[in-house]
Amino acid sequence: MKKTNITRITLISLFTALTIAGTFTRIVIIPPVPITLQTFFVYLGALTLGPVNSLIAVALYLFLGLVGLPVFTSGGGPAAMFGPTGGFLIAMLAAAPVSGLIGFISKDKPSWWLNAIALLVGTVLIYLVGTLWFMFRLPKYTLLQALGMTCFPFLIGDTIKIVLAVLLAQTFRPIVQEHLVTEG
Repeated sequence: MKKTNITRITLISLFTALTIAGTFTRIVIIPPVPITLQTFFVYLGALTLGPVNSLIAVALYLFLGLVGLPVFTSGGGPAAMFGPTGGFLIAMLAAAPVSGLIGFISKDKPSWWLNAIALLVGTVLIYLVGTLWFMFRLPKYTLLQALGMTCFPFLIGDTIKIVLAVLLAQTFRPIVQEHLVTEG
């Protein structure tokens, strides 16, 4: 079996573009903290593209932001990437492939519970690295204060994103994987 390069490049680019669009799609459940769909598309990419392709999609997203395109909620460039909340962005580089690896343990039909575990692990990675980076960049905050600003307000939204990504992956993973792998 070999991968179709054009299809692979298209799907990676699609998830990079969806992540960018998700960054600017804001849903306010608990004011004043908006929830974006950025991590939702990282989650969905991990569960449908797999570990390698989702890593490439996230890396491309971060590269575009690092070179200055305003693809992050705080804009673009090194200041946005390495600012106080940059750890959450950087952590997606680990969360996407780790979630993809766990989600793809079963090569058959996607397992909703395995996918849920995969995304919970990915979310913990994002929260852990992001919060530690936040505290490194702004050492005046205690762990509890940092969690109160960077994690607690997002728990409901991330739970909803995980549930939706798991449900959608049940349908989309077989379709995406069928297009990625052809007889060769």
